[in-house]
Amino acid sequence: MEAQVTIAHQEVRAPEISPALEVRHLSKRFGGALALNDVSLEVAPGEVHGLLGQNGSGKSTLIKVLAGFHAPEPGGELLVDGKPVSLPVRPDASLGLAFVHQHLALVPSLSVLENFRIRHFATKTSWRIDWRREREKTRQVFDRFGLAIDPDARIDDLSQVERSLVAIVRAFEDIQTRASGGGVLILDEPTPFLPRSGVAQLFSLVRNITRQGSSVIFVSHDVDEILEITDRATVLRDGVVAGTLKTSESESGDFVDLIVGRRIELFQNKRRDLSGAPVALRVTGLKGAIADDISFELRRGEIVGLTGLIGSGCDEIPYLLYGSTRAKAGKVDIAGSRLFEASALSPTTALAAGVALLPADRLAAAGVGALSVADNATLPVLDNFAGALGLNRSQIAVYAGKLCKDYDVRPDRPDLKLGALSGGNQQKVLLAKWLQIKPRLLLLDEPTQGVDVGARQSVFQALHEASAAGTAIVCSSTDAEQLAQICDRVLILARGRIVRVLEHQDITKENISELCLRSLSMAGAAGRAA
Repeated sequence: MEAQVTIAHQEVRAPEISPALEVRHLSKRFGGALALNDVSLEVAPGEVHGLLGQNGSGKSTLIKVLAGFHAPEPGGELLVDGKPVSLPVRPDASLGLAFVHQHLALVPSLSVLENFRIRHFATKTSWRIDWRREREKTRQVFDRFGLAIDPDARIDDLSQVERSLVAIVRAFEDIQTRASGGGVLILDEPTPFLPRSGVAQLFSLVRNITRQGSSVIFVSHDVDEILEITDRATVLRDGVVAGTLKTSESESGDFVDLIVGRRIELFQNKRRDLSGAPVALRVTGLKGAIADDISFELRRGEIVGLTGLIGSGCDEIPYLLYGSTRAKAGKVDIAGSRLFEASALSPTTALAAGVALLPADRLAAAGVGALSVADNATLPVLDNFAGALGLNRSQIAVYAGKLCKDYDVRPDRPDLKLGALSGGNQQKVLLAKWLQIKPRLLLLDEPTQGVDVGARQSVFQALHEASAAGTAIVCSSTDAEQLAQICDRVLILARGRIVRVLEHQDITKENISELCLRSLSMAGAAGRAA
């Protein structure tokens, strides 16, 4: 509807402000299946607009259509700043759209400056580059956003947070030079591999960008992030728009209902008193780069969470216990095996003692994206399929198919490459890989990063069943809600030390979050008392 104002008793119609981006009746078919079905949405100027949905809901397909990677079906329309855009989108079109994907598209061996100005260099007609001038321009941009990043630093030497910020600011500067209006920045799952402090930094940058007139589409699985950073959010379900909500007037449950299509029952571990159960793990005086004199016991079948602020050391402990990061000191007693000097642990000795590790980085450390689901899932048990003529591939395929069914992997296709699955389904495969060997101890680092709310419940159920069968689980995570759902105990760390232990009814999202925020003062008090 057009806005109306009255001046000197004369009715004057003010021009309607066009949406920064408008999608109308967009569809995309792969074979016989509709990945997008008549999708329409609007993004207002200066708005942070969320895009949510379960894995396979159509989010990635929509982003790829906007980026020109996929051609939509005939009949759809796309408008940017009120101007029609020809479909399919030409990837090189100057539309005022910029994309930052999870993999960031940065060249690790080049400097920040070289990565930041690479598009400018590629289109520049002059043969000479004024490096001093380019460096100063880059510094000015970073100063405008309050970023203390050295333009001469190599991308490979930056933290994951700093790399993300460089990619986002680069994309913003790109649309500023090419957009007739404010432009639209599309952030595709920007937070799964960032610590909480990094997420806060990123959110501050996003708000700064919208204050400068651009709009942002923020794609995420995390409902809490959507509630914190967006003005409105659209939910896709099975390729269809399930609804658009105004964030300030909505609650987490409203989004979950739209995402899943029904009122989902969130998994909740029944708090158990396992004090009388046999000790599965005893850690004494564990020291690493951050961890300092960590001591705790873990009972058979118990799930213990480790959490804290960035730099607390909670994320270091699983790798120290597995030996993939060398400990400086400490002893590790794995029941049913033997007492280890922590510094002597290695992945080989840990695995032989019945310890499995599922790292946070699924495709770089936990699995191999270029290999099939079957190859990834059966890696720990390949000896079972060895014969005189080598591996029995048909038996591997049948067995992997059963694992996929047992762990609700979708699609149920063991021949697909692991990297072709959604994040949640990759995680189900990797959990199946380790849980099938029934480890004495399972070590987890951020097990639900980038996993949608529905797939999370499947992961939690699998962990619950493993713990009920006797596996002890250590879960390092900054997700307070996740820890409150699955843990029997939660250890709060600060400055490398355990400063608080939560048990029974004290394990709530609110308590965990509050104690993490207060953990540094608790660590300081403990240090003064010592």
